[in-house]
This record gives sequence, C-alpha cells and structure tokens, in this order.
Amino acid sequence: MKATIAFIRDRFERFNAQMFGGELPWLPIGLSRARTFVGMCSFKRRRFLGGGVEHYDFKLRISERFDLSESELEDTIIHEMIHYYIGVHQWRDTSAHGRLFRRLMADINERFGREVSVSHRSTKGQREQLVDGSARYRVVAVVRFRDGRVGIKVLPRQSQRILYYYCQVGGHRDVAHVALYMTHDAFFNRFPNSSSLKVHFVSEEELRLPLKGAKVIGVEGNMLSM
Repeated sequence: MKATIAFIRDRFERFNAQMFGGELPWLPIGLSRARTFVGMCSFKRRRFLGGGVEHYDFKLRISERFDLSESELEDTIIHEMIHYYIGVHQWRDTSAHGRLFRRLMADINERFGREVSVSHRSTKGQREQLVDGSARYRVVAVVRFRDGRVGIKVLPRQSQRILYYYCQVGGHRDVAHVALYMTHDAFFNRFPNSSSLKVHFVSEEELRLPLKGAKVIGVEGNMLSM
C-alpha cells in the first residue's frame, strides 16, 4: 500500500494515544515524492543568546512513491514519531539515532510487538521499485581503478563534456583505464546523468549483462568515434 494523508493521520492519532501518552501535539502532515527517504520528521532550530537551542516548526512527511506493507508503513510513522517525541521535549541525544532514540524504539518494539528499525532511508529493494525500465540510449563511462574497484558514470550526450570527463578522470593517478560505451540498457537509468567527476561503484558481475551489446566509443585526439 502507498501512504495517504488519511492513513497517516489515523495512525498518528492512534499511536500517540497508545505509545506516547497523548503527549504529541498535532503537526502538519504531508506526502512527499522523495526517492531517498520513506519518512522524515523535519524541524527548525533557533539559538538563544544564553547558548540554548530550541526545536520548533515540526512537520511529518511520508513518501508516497513506495509500495509498502501496512506494517512497514506503520513502523515508518512510529519511527518519525519517536524523533518528534524527542524534539517536542527538547531532549538531547548522542546522535540522530543515538542512545535515547534506540531506548525508546526498543521499548516500543518490546511492548507493542513492533519492528521499528533505526534506518529511516529507503532500502535498496524499495529504490528498485522506482527504477525507470524504459530503453533509452545513454553514454556510460566505466572507470577501472588500480586497486581493482570499478565505477560507472552516466554522462550527458555532449561530446565536449564526455571528452572532459574522459580526460580528467582518465588522467587521475588512481585510475587505470576509462572506457566509454553507448547503451540502451535500463540498468543505467537508476544513475544520475551529469559530468561531475564522480563514479558509482559497482561490481564486474553487475556490469556483465548491462554492457552486453553496448557500442564502444573510441577517443582519437579530441574526437569521439563509434
């Protein structure tokens, strides 16, 4: 199931009474189209002249992109409510998911049979739901490092930017080889398209099938050749 405002409000009210003693004030609830998180409790900070810090203007957002089980969606809401509970009381924790958060989470899991976890980011499996499966041609740089690692970069289809990336990355002392390919395999749709000097590390096995049938792009001087 996917999140709806009505579902989130219903569970917030229910869990507030059941698990948080009704101490949580109502807060704005919204849906997100985020791919990188399932739930988020955001807030603002203000510092006082005496050095204190106050958290305020809390908002709860749940991504509607993910198809979760009812239990997973409920646990996501509870996770964010723990953050809200700590923030409303202006308590300080050792980190975002520090000792206080973990103690509250463990208590809720034990008392109410929940499976709330520390992770509040989307899982690899959930992100796979969002991958565009359509075929489209992409220019892909495969970067092999001297230490055996392999990275890939999806590049803009502009000769000048492709050549710039090829020369800059290929000239790095840690890089053994850069190969360029033109491919329409949907595997590469999950990676951002840019000419920033970064790579996404993958395994040789992951690349074996996606690069099967890909066209090699040669570099001769300042020219690209297919």
